[in-house]
Amino acid sequence: MTLDNKQKTLAIIGASYLQKPLVMKARRMGLRTLCFAWRDGAVCEGLADEFHPISIVEKDEILEICRERNIDGICTIASDVAAPTVAYVAEKLGLTSNSYESALLANNKFLMRNAFVEAGVPCPRYMLISSVAECQDVRIGFPVIVKPTDRSGSLGVTKVMSEDKLPEAVARALDVSFKKQAIVEEFIEGREISVEFISYHGRHYPLQITDKVTTGAPHFVELEHHQPSSLSPEQYRYIYNLTNRALDALGLTNGASHSEYRITADNHIYVMEIGGRMGGDFIGSDLVRLSTGYDFVRGVIDVALGTFIEPATDIRKHSGVYFLCRETAGLKSVIDSADTFPEIVEACQTDVELRTVTCSADRSGYIIYQADKRWKPILK
Repeated sequence: MTLDNKQKTLAIIGASYLQKPLVMKARRMGLRTLCFAWRDGAVCEGLADEFHPISIVEKDEILEICRERNIDGICTIASDVAAPTVAYVAEKLGLTSNSYESALLANNKFLMRNAFVEAGVPCPRYMLISSVAECQDVRIGFPVIVKPTDRSGSLGVTKVMSEDKLPEAVARALDVSFKKQAIVEEFIEGREISVEFISYHGRHYPLQITDKVTTGAPHFVELEHHQPSSLSPEQYRYIYNLTNRALDALGLTNGASHSEYRITADNHIYVMEIGGRMGGDFIGSDLVRLSTGYDFVRGVIDVALGTFIEPATDIRKHSGVYFLCRETAGLKSVIDSADTFPEIVEACQTDVELRTVTCSADRSGYIIYQADKRWKPILK
């Protein structure tokens, strides 16, 4: 193999099931892969060419190994915690990524809101809170949403209806926050959607909008995702334009982004938050490809390697995912007989116990589908 044709090396931050599609895609592309994560839950340990049992937040230690290996790119998918490390290493090594500053901004819900307000991007009213004692200073009318500033997957998120319930919700959010900070924000009643983009050198490319179904209050854990959204073409255009503005406000210039919105009954649209990474829950890794034909995972790798080309979406299908838990126990029979449903692409029960969900980690399985129209399984 000549120097020009040497095997390229891709560093991947994280090694859980979330990163498995990324590792497998990189292998199929003929890339050498390095994975960094703790061993607990590291399903990619046996799949990557090299596995390093290092916390994904140990950015300087990871940087030194990446420098020694002379990596060609670094990335992650569906992980807010990993995104700043990706940006830090890439910035130090002169690789393609978001800036470290923008990655930190997108990883902190309070700083993100500040950037939105400064740029005139509509978002809920909010305040930062660092202790239960500060609950007495909250001047946002109830109901409110309390959430940690730096976590995802509905972890630590609670809808609070009255002042007397606020300290308990704040304590819960602070307990799971890495920085021990939470935000209290105005509750926006309305429809939930998410938006997937990919960016390269500051140009943003829209891919898809997802309709979301959640458990509702108090924790709003996702139970279903469906693509494309049933929004009108006019709403699609407006939301895509708003997402461009919001990404610019955060300085997110390279890679995947996942934006979450609420739309009120009178059609006011609010940006709830944006992650500088691909959407989880199979949205980025599976649903975008199934509904549009665009290989989003490969796109993330191509951005990291500096070989990105403009996305082509050449199919128009419906795709979606249903999650199994106690609230959706009827899905178990569908999972058990998945091979009888031509629409089902993949179905799996990941835990024998069906729990009442308070965060996404409580779910016990899933069904991914592709169909000519939005598909709903008939439950027994």
